Amino acid sequence: MHELAMPLLIGLVIMALAFDFLNGLHDAANSIATVVSTRLLSPVAAVVFAAVGNFAAYWLVGLHVAETIGKGIIDPDTVTPAVVFGALVGAMFWNIVTWIKGIPSSSSHALIGGLLGAGIAHGGTEAVGGPKTIETFLAIFMSPLLGMAIAMALVLLTSWIFRAFQPRKAESVFKVMHLFSSAAYSVSHGGNDAQKTMGIISVLLYSTGHLSGGFHVPGWVVLSCYGAIALGTLSGGWKIIKTMGTGITKLNHHTGFCASTAGSIVVFGASSVGIPISTTHAITGSVIGTGVARRASAVRWGVAANVVAAWFITIPMSGLVGAGFYMLTKLF
Repeated sequence: MHELAMPLLIGLVIMALAFDFLNGLHDAANSIATVVSTRLLSPVAAVVFAAVGNFAAYWLVGLHVAETIGKGIIDPDTVTPAVVFGALVGAMFWNIVTWIKGIPSSSSHALIGGLLGAGIAHGGTEAVGGPKTIETFLAIFMSPLLGMAIAMALVLLTSWIFRAFQPRKAESVFKVMHLFSSAAYSVSHGGNDAQKTMGIISVLLYSTGHLSGGFHVPGWVVLSCYGAIALGTLSGGWKIIKTMGTGITKLNHHTGFCASTAGSIVVFGASSVGIPISTTHAITGSVIGTGVARRASAVRWGVAANVVAAWFITIPMSGLVGAGFYMLTKLF
């Protein structure tokens, strides 16, 4: 165990909660872009709606993802406060850059990249976890593809089911379904993303001897992380909302429902087995899928390509920054 003065421990916990807040701010578009772009809800109502969904995950989602982050990516016995500091700075740096640029990159992979970069800088490649790390990397590629495939199938299936409906009647039904699917996605977003910060705080407490009874996630950590991400979502993320809601493809209540439902299926499925999936990847792939289901030209492939490019450089960039700030702590 590594000794750490209480003020420094509190400072790192606050820093982790700041990342969680930034995660909600950065990823607000994941939950509400479809309902804002289709004018189902006003922007203010949408962020309140999404924030409530984020916090509702406290009662509805288990803690498997938090346990993966805490002990499945980096060996918890090799984690030090300096590793946590480097991981958080690496993740926050990349989140801020992509938020300013309006790029819907992954907060999840920024955190994982920062954690891997700082962890490897501290303990070498031996510090890297086993199967869960491999599963997480596979999810980088699989989640958007799964989201796209499920969304395409939903568009085709629901189009067939509602083929005999008058367009106005079908749209009114999809409006209600869209609202429920967006609520589900908000819950899945909170349940997966907030848990990443829970894992970071818990492994920090464990590594410094402030967690009795083996590694676990304390109740106060769960509550504070869900609260932080909900507050971040309340603060919005309007540039990214514009990209997600209108920049990739044009959405209506039908396709918005299909995108949110597909994203929810992917994220809830990953959370159930403890994979810290990118909610951004899942919903972006789903949005693209709704466009492809109509026709390939309905997707603005130039915008989509820029988003995908950001995905590929997120982990290495945040990892380099995380390693750099870890090394910086060695000077003090």
